[in-house]
Amino acid sequence: MLRGKTIVLGVTGSIAAYKTASLASMLIKQHADVHVIMTENAVNFINPIAFETLTGNKCLVDTFDRNFQFHVAHVSLAQKADIMMIAPASANIIAKLAHGIADDMLSTTALACSSRIMVSPAMNVHMYENPIVQDNLDRLRNYGMEVIEPASGYLACGETGAGKMPEPETLYQYILRETACRKDMEGLKVMVTAGPTREAIDPVRYITNHSTGKMGYAIARRAMLRGAKVTLVSGPTALEPVPFVRMVPVISAQDMYEAVVSRFPDQDILVKAAAVADYRPADVSEEKVKKKDGDMTISLERTRDILKTVGNMRRDDQVVCGFSMETQNMLENSRKKLESKNIDMIAANNLKEAGAGFGTDTNRVTLIRKDGEETLDLMSKDQVADRILDAILEYRTAAGKTRASYPGGQDE
Repeated sequence: MLRGKTIVLGVTGSIAAYKTASLASMLIKQHADVHVIMTENAVNFINPIAFETLTGNKCLVDTFDRNFQFHVAHVSLAQKADIMMIAPASANIIAKLAHGIADDMLSTTALACSSRIMVSPAMNVHMYENPIVQDNLDRLRNYGMEVIEPASGYLACGETGAGKMPEPETLYQYILRETACRKDMEGLKVMVTAGPTREAIDPVRYITNHSTGKMGYAIARRAMLRGAKVTLVSGPTALEPVPFVRMVPVISAQDMYEAVVSRFPDQDILVKAAAVADYRPADVSEEKVKKKDGDMTISLERTRDILKTVGNMRRDDQVVCGFSMETQNMLENSRKKLESKNIDMIAANNLKEAGAGFGTDTNRVTLIRKDGEETLDLMSKDQVADRILDAILEYRTAAGKTRASYPGGQDE
């Protein structure tokens, strides 16, 4: 995902410096060109050789290192960078950047950098909460730098509170969000539904389906990486939350109906990938239904139709894409759904096709519109997600579904 990207990591004097080695390794595995700049104090916590071994690039410490390949090292590397992340960032480097002080290789390079700079503070809780440090962090934000909020917990100094540098995986996600994809969805508000719903029979039992939510989560993740502001309405799944996405957890079909319909007016795009129950028990027992001799019959009633509701209430500038999972007559049934729900697009797949069922990491879909259809090859769900989003953007442009301003919605 990061092939061809140059990532500059700045490391300052903090015990958290060891985490940056793991971050560098993650970036290298995604084929990024990683360069590390350390302060003189940082080398007391981790040896530069560790970073040189991981990245294959010389670790810079001395501003006047005459053996470095670039003519003016701090300027050349700063201009080459696609993103710079300083992690861990001490109070000292934060103060230098806030006031334009350039007295070592790291601060000099940062001030010469024209790409996005991210700063991950790591320090004692009382130092972090000091008004001077907070003022300096506000200065960095005002200058366009992104300050990554520290985690809270037990600190190396023995105190407990805010000041822990986040785990490498978290920092890695920040870098991916910034650099992994073109931002062709920036400014768009996208809502995605995912996962199954559970319809209660009693406090112990429920009716559900085999959906794992993987397809919907992939769509939400790719839309986020492409710059959209994403809301993910998710039924119960075992998946990790998608970073930088507004999560709205729901249980039942009615929960999902209320969550989607109430938020839909503020969206530009809705991709409804959830497997919502069509029926629910007509009567829900408040106590566990005890086993008896003989059979038991459960009376079912229809749930409210989310897709048809939003199809009827959508504005001309909104795009709605539904999903259709079939076991027979896929195209015929999906076209009927497209027309009856009054939506723009259907992503249809056949449960019986290899690689296209529940719980897989792959999918094979056919994108159906009123004016035609496109059958995609078997591919990963991330790839399918991108192709669906590509098709939505192309359709949106062709249909002129754009608006100059966005209505103010609620932020959860």
